[in-house]
Amino acid sequence: MLKTTLINAVNVGAAELTRFFNKSFTVSNKEGINNLVTEADHASEKAILSTIQNEFPDHYILSEEAGEIIQDSKYKWIIDPIDGTVNFAHGIPICCVSIAIEHDGEIIMAAVYNPNLNELFFAEKGQGSSLNGNKISVSEKINVINACLVTGFPYTYLDMPNGPLQVFERFIRKGIPVRRLGSAAIDLCWVAAGRFDGFYEHKLEAWDSAAGYLIVEEAGGKVSDFKGNKFSHYQPHVLATNGKIHDEMLKWINNTLS
Repeated sequence: MLKTTLINAVNVGAAELTRFFNKSFTVSNKEGINNLVTEADHASEKAILSTIQNEFPDHYILSEEAGEIIQDSKYKWIIDPIDGTVNFAHGIPICCVSIAIEHDGEIIMAAVYNPNLNELFFAEKGQGSSLNGNKISVSEKINVINACLVTGFPYTYLDMPNGPLQVFERFIRKGIPVRRLGSAAIDLCWVAAGRFDGFYEHKLEAWDSAAGYLIVEEAGGKVSDFKGNKFSHYQPHVLATNGKIHDEMLKWINNTLS
């Protein structure tokens, strides 16, 4: 029932994304420049919440726009009704619905659906990851210098040592391709599918990373914070790789290459 409800939830959310895509809709701005929320985000979220609450009214929910719907439950649904809202608002088809299910603090199931490309990524703890029902796995690259990477930047630039621009410059000056798609959930799924060899970002929220994290790990990859510690979707730093370049990526990010 959990899987059925999860798939139904991403489908109804994606139907709202599709209904509004390249159409006229209202757009407002949250805290920080270009941190957008659209009429479609709210419509997607409403449809997703209705689908989940019809089946599991006692489950805890954390959703980007609605915030926390607190329940005394071991289950928590972590929802991004549209990940890549700026892309969506500009008619760029790299945007998706991202939903993860947490049980006793551990992500056990996840789905990310981009209806524009008809790509549904799914993972269940211990059961592997799939794209449109077909098993996927991470790439085989063993050196960062030969890798294709992807990243994102926070809307409010963090004035920190070794921040996003400094790390980005470090890769670019060595000729390493680093893409910037505008959807962390899709970035993570594309690492899982072997399209990218690694993804890093300095500041993400739980709804950005929770689903993609499980999809990467179940595809054979590795996800950690920037210190190499076990990943938690409740902290901001994300490094996801094929596993083979993970330790070297940590050195690049932390500027500790010998």
